[in-house]
Amino acid sequence: MVDKQTDVDNIIRDIIQDIKEMGQRTRLSIDRTVTSLKEQETGLADKVIEMNREIDEFGDVVEDKCTRTMTIKVSPAQLRMLKGSLKMIIDLKSISSLAVEVAFITKATVSSPHIKPLVDIPRMSDILQEMLDGSLEALDKQDVELAKSTAARDEEVDALFDQVRRELITYMIEDPKKIANASHLTFASRYLERMGDHINNLCERVVYMVTGEKPDLNK
Repeated sequence: MVDKQTDVDNIIRDIIQDIKEMGQRTRLSIDRTVTSLKEQETGLADKVIEMNREIDEFGDVVEDKCTRTMTIKVSPAQLRMLKGSLKMIIDLKSISSLAVEVAFITKATVSSPHIKPLVDIPRMSDILQEMLDGSLEALDKQDVELAKSTAARDEEVDALFDQVRRELITYMIEDPKKIANASHLTFASRYLERMGDHINNLCERVVYMVTGEKPDLNK
């Protein structure tokens, strides 16, 4: 039975590596789902759906590792790391599930071209991937300032979502025939905006794990 603090620290380091791996898979899922939507590629959408199952299963394994370690005598700081890790796994699973929702939109809209070339939605994807990278780096380095600066980029995602939504509403008003596709794209952008909220949560988890504080970085 593991009863040494150093052994627990080693397990926590392994868990952090697992979360980084899970995060990279989630990052790929974001990229693939938006590419599938932009290019109307259902094969890529199907890969996103399959990846979600893999991410969920991997997350379950890491969650079990966290909860088993909690049964060992751990220090308050170690417990904080484990609690934060569990919450990060939940957020990563949620991001992956939202990527699946976008993949379903790809499959629903493949029969006809989009009402306009997609520019801002792929830009949202790029920012989200950069944010996810930042949150994982902040976790790895236990860097509170990086976590905070990464979370601040959620404002960029929100601004793009508002821009996309307003533009699509204009299309729907001007031509009722465009309502169906515009509605689908509005939902897709909304799912991406929600991903930003979850990445913001990841950054908050890092701050909590390092400092014990529970900040609201979504301001």
